Amino acid sequence: MKIILAEMAHLDQVIDLFDAYRVWYRKESNKEMAKDFLTKRIKNEESIIYACENEQGKLIGFTQLYPIFSSTRMKKMWLLNDLFVEPNFRGQGISKMLINQAKNLCKKTNACGVLLETETSNDVGNNLYPATGFELEENNFYFWTNS
Repeated sequence: MKIILAEMAHLDQVIDLFDAYRVWYRKESNKEMAKDFLTKRIKNEESIIYACENEQGKLIGFTQLYPIFSSTRMKKMWLLNDLFVEPNFRGQGISKMLINQAKNLCKKTNACGVLLETETSNDVGNNLYPATGFELEENNFYFWTNS
């Protein structure tokens, strides 16, 4: 297995992973909108998508990172917004490989860190992230929805 930078040539496989990720988060499947969304992110260079490719060339996991900025640190940081591995391939260290690639991106771009959020009910993620060096912050997280 290897981690690759997903590009337009990988779009169809990334769409499948992205759609499965959204369904896991209780969203309706919508591959047409996923295609439009991911095409814009890749073409406009608005996100970085890394994927894990198995020996057969199939993408079996991905992470998507968005650039953001820290005013207090006066540096770029990365938001690790999405992380998903196909259920049949979990427990093989793929998530850790993807997270390590995100950390490498952080170092390569001289960013100050990687930020992520997960649901409090996500037991796997809440065990994975501290095991990969992330620290749970004592900040309140507020969100306003325009719906």
